[in-house]
Amino acid sequence: MRARLATSVTLASIVALGSFLHAQDADRVIAGGGIFVQGWTGKIDAGSTRQGRVLNDAKFAQDADALHVTTGPATTFWNPANTASGDYTLQATFREPRFMELNSHPHSYGLFIGGTGMGTDQMSLVYCVAYGSGQALIRGFSGPAVFTLLPQSTNAAVHKAPAVGQPVTQQITWTVKGGRAECSINGTVVAGYDKAQIVGAGKLQSTDGVFGIRFTHNVEAIITGFTLNGRAVK
Repeated sequence: MRARLATSVTLASIVALGSFLHAQDADRVIAGGGIFVQGWTGKIDAGSTRQGRVLNDAKFAQDADALHVTTGPATTFWNPANTASGDYTLQATFREPRFMELNSHPHSYGLFIGGTGMGTDQMSLVYCVAYGSGQALIRGFSGPAVFTLLPQSTNAAVHKAPAVGQPVTQQITWTVKGGRAECSINGTVVAGYDKAQIVGAGKLQSTDGVFGIRFTHNVEAIITGFTLNGRAVK
């Protein structure tokens, strides 16, 4: 009886600690923040706005041939000149240099497609992101509503960091072809959808539109190999 009671107390303590850490994981303010890549802009999530955060509390910068992002507030970044339509392949590699350095639990980064109404309260897009803990998520915005296609879940294709503070790399690809959109991570399709499943009321307006980069809060990654149909994206 005492052993069972002790186990219950221990488990309850762990759960309580996890809840406490999550509650304390407020958005950071990144020193020297702002967008420093010509043509690019961004929009932070409503939850970050409610914390009093602003776009310049995250940092989006050029690092030689790479893009270097550090958040701060959860942010969607894009260049309005970057659009895709019809059949296309969008790809980038994300390197988290020090897993979970800025947070108490894993956070994500990846690519979005189908962007319309960018920067407004009617912004629509769908993103595929990876976590250094070996998980994937596919979610979207449809105006103020959020829709989830693939809940955050473990996937063997997603790389795991060997330990907290260690690097981890993910290659993320969106392929839109023949009326279907698929997200691959590290060369393996993690989920795919016919247009009828992702376009319509409460979801995307179209798989055509602006594309860009999606980061949740308090995470850093360096982005290389950012291409559309094999050509470098600026």
